[in-house]
Amino acid sequence: MNLQTRIENNVTVLTVSGRLDTVTAPEYEKNIREMISGGNIKFVVDFEQLEYISSAGLRGLLVMAKLLNEKSGRMCLANVKGNVRSVFDMCGFTSVFTMKDSVSEALAVFV
Repeated sequence: MNLQTRIENNVTVLTVSGRLDTVTAPEYEKNIREMISGGNIKFVVDFEQLEYISSAGLRGLLVMAKLLNEKSGRMCLANVKGNVRSVFDMCGFTSVFTMKDSVSEALAVFV
């Protein structure tokens, strides 16, 4: 897993690539906790380059949502496609998270 961040219109755009699974989810959660503790409370999580997500990766997203909720923050997922989208569909996560087809559409949620 690789994480890249940038700030766009006061929103942290987090691009996740590779695999978000049992091995990489703890690192993801650690980074998220640090960012939220640092005051970032608006996130777009871009999954365009994510190849695979496991239940541990889904848990990381739930942890992120919970931490943001505690700080009155928000998140929106972008580019959830292919196998990753199938996992979201099977687990019912499409109704849990706001998802958009592109980063620009996701950023518009925060305007």
